[in-house]
Amino acid sequence: MAAKGLRARLHEVVFEADTPAGKAFDIVVLTLILLSVGAVMLESVASIRAAHGQALYAAEWGFTLLFTIEYVLRLACVRQPLRYAVSFYGIVDLLAIVPTYLSILVPGSHSLLVVRSLRLLRIFRVFKLGQFVGEAAVLRTALRASARKITVFLGTVLTLVIIVGTLMYLVEGPENGFTSIPIAVYWAIVTMTTVGYGDIAPQTVPGQVIASLVMILGYGIIAVPTGIVTVELGSLGRPRVSTQACPDCGAEGHAAEAIHCNRCGARL
Repeated sequence: MAAKGLRARLHEVVFEADTPAGKAFDIVVLTLILLSVGAVMLESVASIRAAHGQALYAAEWGFTLLFTIEYVLRLACVRQPLRYAVSFYGIVDLLAIVPTYLSILVPGSHSLLVVRSLRLLRIFRVFKLGQFVGEAAVLRTALRASARKITVFLGTVLTLVIIVGTLMYLVEGPENGFTSIPIAVYWAIVTMTTVGYGDIAPQTVPGQVIASLVMILGYGIIAVPTGIVTVELGSLGRPRVSTQACPDCGAEGHAAEAIHCNRCGARL
């Protein structure tokens, strides 16, 4: 019973942000994440690495040991640690510490530690901004509902760029930089998306006319997927989301009125 009570108290501190201790714990963790990501970024600058390389290396190992302890605590305070380990946050927490240990065997892999920035997603829970998690769920639902329409749209765009690319290859030819149809299709994609690198440009009047039409068409094409998703968003509600984490698997993002975890079924 004492062990269960200790686990419950530890879970409240490590996973919940509704108590002063839990909020303080998460703020400390987020601060460490920011500092560790900053250290990795600074270490990539040659002049800073030359002057402070040893200090940054020591700091990185210090951060990794702290995050390792935190990861073990998270596994220890949930009743089903494997479920938490394979959850989104569990995988991110593991990836946040693996690169440092991996760097012993594979030099340079510690740069992958910038994945720790993903853990800043916890800031939504820390500051009780659960509604943002709800908005993310709405956006995900809208994108899923729009997937078929957007797929058809992208197929149409792909057909257009192939046609335009082939036409430009015939009009301009290799002497003007359009050495093949794939190169011409690349130009059509760059032009239609309004990126405009300028490495290839039409030299003839017919080619410039086609390019002008493609540029104008590009502005209209960019707006289409936005409109599709916007319509889907307008048809969805705004679910209220709790900041409570499941004591069994650590899952988050439950509905405000939820009694059981939507991932493992445990009582919240």
